[in-house]
Amino acid sequence: MDLVGNVENRRVSDDAQSPGHGRLVEPMNQGPDQEGLPAEILDDVAGVAGAEVTLLGRLAGGVNGGAVRVRLAGGRDVVLKALPRAHPNHLDETLRARRVVEHMRGRGYPTPAWLGVGATATHVWHLMDLVDAAPARELTPSLVEQLMEIIELQAGQASEPYDHWSYAWRVATGQGSATAGLGVDQTPEQSNLRRSVAALPGYSPAVSALVDRLRLVCADVPPPREAPDMVHADLATPSNVLVRDGAVVAVVDIGNAGSGTRATDLTSLAWYSFQSPLLDGVRRRLWARILDLLGWEGAAVLAASHVLHMLEIPIRQDRHDLVGEVVERGHRTLDELIALR
Repeated sequence: MDLVGNVENRRVSDDAQSPGHGRLVEPMNQGPDQEGLPAEILDDVAGVAGAEVTLLGRLAGGVNGGAVRVRLAGGRDVVLKALPRAHPNHLDETLRARRVVEHMRGRGYPTPAWLGVGATATHVWHLMDLVDAAPARELTPSLVEQLMEIIELQAGQASEPYDHWSYAWRVATGQGSATAGLGVDQTPEQSNLRRSVAALPGYSPAVSALVDRLRLVCADVPPPREAPDMVHADLATPSNVLVRDGAVVAVVDIGNAGSGTRATDLTSLAWYSFQSPLLDGVRRRLWARILDLLGWEGAAVLAASHVLHMLEIPIRQDRHDLVGEVVERGHRTLDELIALR
């Protein structure tokens, strides 16, 4: 556990809880235990911060939960995110993410400073600056264009050996992690996901047909040789994009960040863009940029990997009503990419 020194003294006024001004806060009337935040986490944070910590409320937005607003002694409000320990290396991975944050902030990347990282017997947590902005409700063409510019800041900024690029290739091709030249170990989460993805064909004939089609277009693609860029890995989730007056002021939920190709984040935006015809134009620009960075085979690998992950989520969560839509969008994604070959 540690606390980062020399942190910017950015503050958010107390009236930032109203809609459109700061991230919305839902009061915790039942206390932290009922909200899933054990009291020992606050005690641990207080020990690291060297000051009393008061729980104010849960922050709106986000699909993973765990983000709450807390006040440090002296009146400074910050964000605390605590997640249950998922595996023995969870704390090490969170420390890796903080190093990515520090590296990228030094290069102008708009993500809040992490003020501390720690762990209890059951949870891993981190403390970060509170940004005076609200999570986006949806990604508009303007927001996607801004995110494309932010992604360019990731170019050449790989700083941690957590390679999303070679991992995507293994997912897309179905090949093992011991392929010569990769030299990258999988995290426990990646290993679990690959096993889950490998079981997808058994779900239904429609899913099996899509998986076969994705595997076929990637079958002869050689493994990537380098991972030059920083990868956010969850930039297309609207609640991870903090907006003020139509401008992106910060991107958050950077816990899965690592190295690879920044086209990974462009691909996730392309997938999101199928949600609205208003985003068709910006998707064309996304495909053009991805192809410019990787060529067609590389784009196919990233697209296939992303589609497979999007299939895995609703199946794992028993959201069977969503699977058909994902299958349809998966075929549409591949059709568009083939048309650009």
